[in-house]
Amino acid sequence: MTAKAALVTGVGPGTGLATVRRFVEGGFRVAMIARDADRLNAIAAEIPGTLACPADVTDTAAFMAAIDRAEAWAGAPEVVVHNAVGGAFGSFMTIDPAVLARNFDVNVMALMHLARRVSPAMVAAGRGTILVTGNTSALRGRANFAGFAPTKAAQRILAEAIARDLGPKGVHVAYLVIDAVIDTARARARIPDAPDDFFIQPDDIAAELWHLAHQPRSAWSFLTEVRPFREIW
Repeated sequence: MTAKAALVTGVGPGTGLATVRRFVEGGFRVAMIARDADRLNAIAAEIPGTLACPADVTDTAAFMAAIDRAEAWAGAPEVVVHNAVGGAFGSFMTIDPAVLARNFDVNVMALMHLARRVSPAMVAAGRGTILVTGNTSALRGRANFAGFAPTKAAQRILAEAIARDLGPKGVHVAYLVIDAVIDTARARARIPDAPDDFFIQPDDIAAELWHLAHQPRSAWSFLTEVRPFREIW
C-alpha cells in the first residue's frame, strides 16, 4: 500500500517538527517546507519518510516549486498543515509597517496560495484536510501585538472562508488556536522560571492536529482551541 502524503509548512523545533513526527508515525510520507535548509535536511536524515523542501512561503514561485517537488515525491497531499508564522511585538505607533506587511504575507497570503494550490486535487478526490495553526492573537488585539494580531485574525477569517467553500466538496478545513506558550528552547530561555506545566507541549499540539485530520465527516470542527490547564483565559 502506498503511504498517504502530508505537507507541513513552518517546520521548526517546536510544533512543526512534532507534527511531522506524528504524521510519520501514523503512516504518512511528510514533505517539510521552511526557510532553514540545514534544519530540514537534518530532520530528513533523522526521520525516514520525510522530504526537505526548503522555501520561503512569501516567495510564491519558490513556495509553489517546493510543493511541486513534494508532489513529485509522494503524490498530492491528503493533509496539509500551514504552520509557518510571521510575528513581531510592537504598538501601532512603534511597529515598522513593513513588518506588518511581511507578517501578512506569511500568515495570510501564503495560506491563500497554499490552499489554491492543493485544494483542486483534494476536491477531485472528494477528500482532504487543510489545517492552520493559530494563536490567541487570532481572537483579540492587544496593544503590543499591532504588527501581528491583525494578520492572525485575517488568517482565521480566510481559513473560515476556505472552510465554507471546501467543506461541501468533501475537504475539511480547520483552524487550531494555540492559547499558550509552546515549550521550546527559545521560550524556556525567555521565561526561565516558568514551571513545566506553564507550557503547552508540541507533541500534544501535534496530537490535536492528528485528531482534527481524522475527524469523522459527521462531526467536523472548524475552530478548536487548546491551552494548558493553568492558562488563564
